[in-house]
Amino acid sequence: MTPAQLGVGARFSLHPMTSGFVDVILGALAAGDTSRLEVTTDDVSTFVRGDEADVLTYQRDVIAAAASGGVHVVAQVLLSRGCPGEVACELPDDVVLHPVELPALAPTGLRASAHWALYPLDDGGPDPHGGARTADHMAGIYAAIERARERGTLTRGEHFVTRLDGDLADVLATVADGWLLVGREVRHVTTHATISLGSPGAAPPAGITGAATSGTAHEDVR
Repeated sequence: MTPAQLGVGARFSLHPMTSGFVDVILGALAAGDTSRLEVTTDDVSTFVRGDEADVLTYQRDVIAAAASGGVHVVAQVLLSRGCPGEVACELPDDVVLHPVELPALAPTGLRASAHWALYPLDDGGPDPHGGARTADHMAGIYAAIERARERGTLTRGEHFVTRLDGDLADVLATVADGWLLVGREVRHVTTHATISLGSPGAAPPAGITGAATSGTAHEDVR
């Protein structure tokens, strides 16, 4: 099935903190490889549809290009996978998407900070593997948090979000990894991240040395 039939895609917006924002945005959009993607930009955001790996690689390249000149850039990233969130999706109601393993993203050399939220849209419907199922969206969320800890990008829980820090490629990979991890069991999953690069007020997160080690109930991704 095609990405359109599976409901796989993304939307993102770039916000360069400079009076020359138009040139930064347009130059960054042109820096990404769209040969295997459907990309549409309007006055609000850019829509991207294609395989998960191609979507993620395109976003890494575009966001990195926007921040490469040293301008403070904020990117709003939304990833969605499955139905009924995509208007063109044709996935049957009882099907969960097949597992996807993303290739490693090459590092960008750009430090990024992000507020990350994950939304398993699980209403407790039939288990595609057979048997009864009750909605337990937090199980997938906690699994995604643990995966972020293993990657070394997890910083701490914040109000309604989890903070991530690291190379832009690692931060994006963490966001996508949790999204796909939950997608192995939940038919429709979305995830959102606000990513900041080059902020003049940025500082290394307190207490971070390699992989994050704090483990409290407040480390929650909504």
